[in-house]
Formats: sequence, C-alpha cells, structure tokens
Amino acid sequence: MAEIDDNVDRELFRNVEKLRQLRIEHRDLDEVISRLSLDLHVDQLQLKRLKKRKLLLKDQIARLESQLIPDLNA
Repeated sequence: MAEIDDNVDRELFRNVEKLRQLRIEHRDLDEVISRLSLDLHVDQLQLKRLKKRKLLLKDQIARLESQLIPDLNA
C-alpha cells in the first residue's frame, strides 16, 4: 500500500512541476509577444507562431490543473 501511495505522490509531484514549468514558459512567451508587438518591423508569421504556442500552453495548463483538482462528486 505504501508503494502505491509513493507512486501517487511521485506522479503528483511530476504534474505540479510540469504545471510550474508550463506557467513559466507561458509567462515568458507573453512578455516576448508584448515586446515584439511594439516593433513595427516584426515578422508577423513569427508573432503568429508565438501566439499559437502560447495558446497551446494555456490549454495544457488548463488540462493539468483539472487533473490536479480532486473530483468533488467522488
């Protein structure tokens, strides 16, 4: 039983760590996008790709957060 609890704890820690990394990357991308948006000569394709990546990160964050929140009906 302790081994199962240990595995659950490790998985939870990995998910929390992954969530932290995703949030940092999302924040960093937000800053880069904001700075690039101020430049009149910015590559619009690059900006679009960065925004798409940021949106993908947001979706991954939401998915991980929902997995970490316990089901209240259980």
